[in-house]
Amino acid sequence: MSAARTLTINPVTRIEGHAKITIHLDETGEVADTRFHVVEFRGFEKFCEGRYFAEMSQITARICGICPVSHLLASAKTCDAILGVRIPPTAKMLRELMHMGQVVQSHALSFFHLSAPDLLLGYDSDPATRNVVGLIQQHPELARRGIRLRKFGQEIIRAVGGRKIHPDFNVPGGVNKALAEGERKALLDGFSEAFESARLALDLIKKYHATHREEVESFASFDSNYEGLVQSDGALELYDGAMRFTDPEGRPIKDNVPPANYLEVIAETTEPWSYLKFPFIKALGYPQGMYRVGPLARLNVASRIATPEAQKEFQAWRADGPVRRGSFFFHWARLIEIIYGLERARALLEDPAILGRDLVAGGSPKNEEGVGVIEAPRGTLIHHYWVDEHGRIEKANLIVSTGHNNLAMNRSVLSVARKYVKAQALKEGMLNRVEAAIRCYDPCLSCSTHAAGQMPMVIELQDASGRILQTLARDA
Repeated sequence: MSAARTLTINPVTRIEGHAKITIHLDETGEVADTRFHVVEFRGFEKFCEGRYFAEMSQITARICGICPVSHLLASAKTCDAILGVRIPPTAKMLRELMHMGQVVQSHALSFFHLSAPDLLLGYDSDPATRNVVGLIQQHPELARRGIRLRKFGQEIIRAVGGRKIHPDFNVPGGVNKALAEGERKALLDGFSEAFESARLALDLIKKYHATHREEVESFASFDSNYEGLVQSDGALELYDGAMRFTDPEGRPIKDNVPPANYLEVIAETTEPWSYLKFPFIKALGYPQGMYRVGPLARLNVASRIATPEAQKEFQAWRADGPVRRGSFFFHWARLIEIIYGLERARALLEDPAILGRDLVAGGSPKNEEGVGVIEAPRGTLIHHYWVDEHGRIEKANLIVSTGHNNLAMNRSVLSVARKYVKAQALKEGMLNRVEAAIRCYDPCLSCSTHAAGQMPMVIELQDASGRILQTLARDA
């Protein structure tokens, strides 16, 4: 094996956050274990203590500039629970509409900007061009479609909330802005192109699956449990709903769990080599209780999708069985959810009630704690606040989508490393495949640890004695 050396690879990896991967070899030079270290420090839960509960939506949204809407809505639902009110129907419709915009824009960013360069340019292609710029150069029409689809999702957020990023829109008990008829009409005019772009991406991913079947079936493929929100009949749900946990075969472990009761099913633990907590299913123990969330998990736990075009695509996705194990299927599931988000957003906009003016159910805090759960683009997002008699935060617990997937991401890295590393020296293409396994989850590592900062990624290769043989790093 070659002597220790360091390789620096630019541009910055296509994940958000600061991470390190260590690959541990046994005495024969084979991969024995891997660890996906998230090395940013948690902070939001602690410094929110003492704040008035009504401030939490705007504070926690600053955890993430990519999916602030998800934190806004989860926090607002938590504050509704503290008030003990049911928000007006129009307010709920507007919140869900903004959420559909968030799902569309985030999934479009993940697929077109972060994952498509691997699929269209190749995992082993020159990293200097294996990025969105290279995609624009070689596939300009697809890149343009991706940019405009993401823009359309952002326009939904802006029209509903007043601005694309960090809208000041949600208030405890409802929302503070009605939708104008002009905004409604302008949004409805944009759906034709948005659907065309989403269908183009779906055709691309299905062709890739057909021509790379062995790769997609085996890439970071392993048994796990799954969790997602569903409607009362088991249909896919992204805004409200009950929690459903299923086993690797798709059989229910816990079903119809009210979000407020999540602690009855989920426990969290820590490891000394990561700041990101490790959630697991209590009844199964750690680490056997590993479960996955996000698009793959949501389609694995759902019985159906309640909109016609997304349901048709869902049936094609499930053609080979009730569960998709391979992490590569996250990409296909993500695109099906774009179709669902567009269909659901259009249905909300076509309902005249969306223009209503009854927007807030006011009141004073009635409950000492509240839980708000929503399906963020990356998976289930949980906000849980405890307050004193004045409504000040005494304690907060946030379980972010990437946190739920922590054990699964570690397992994905191990699976890919065992397939591609063996006893050979690290190469850039191998690094990219490890990253690709992580990118399947579209992780937001800063979000998951509620931190801000630089975002390099480092991979270390260690022998059986723990000696570092080689390091690959991407500088921030």
